[in-house]
Formats: sequence, C-alpha cells, structure tokens
Amino acid sequence: MPREPVNVSDFVDHIDYMVKVMGIDHVGISSDFDGGGGIDGWSDASETFNVTLELVKRGYTEEEIGKLWSGNLLRVLDEVQAIAKTMS
Repeated sequence: MPREPVNVSDFVDHIDYMVKVMGIDHVGISSDFDGGGGIDGWSDASETFNVTLELVKRGYTEEEIGKLWSGNLLRVLDEVQAIAKTMS
C-alpha cells in the first residue's frame, strides 16, 4: 500500500510532539541522507534550512533551535565524558 508523502511540516509536527512530551532539553534533530531522506522539502543536506524555517514559523527561539540541532547532544556528550573521568 503506497504511503502518503511526508513533508517538513509533518516532520516538525513530530518534533513538537516530542518537545511537548519530553521537554526541549531532551530532543534532537539529525539526518541520514544515504539513499534519500524521504521527506518532501528535506531530501538532502541542501534543504536543511527548511526544517529550521518551519521551527521559526512555529515560534521556536534561536536558543531552542540551537538545542534541537546540536546543543542537547553536545551537552549530553559533555556530561558522559565528565562521568567517565570520575570512573577511571
């Protein structure tokens, strides 16, 4: 059965849901375009801006968008490294 196409707005709907459930500090965005992205409007790295634009349209702040794109991941990695140092 053919699936209905998914677009950037649909993708950000899922981000909204995760932020609502888990909080902005526990959500991150990533991509893997090996074979295509499967999202209309974000089919390769050149269209990544479309995701950010949709987040802005929905009222996400610059700080929140930074957390989603990399800040949360980098924070967690720093925390893991700090804990690892105490264990060695």
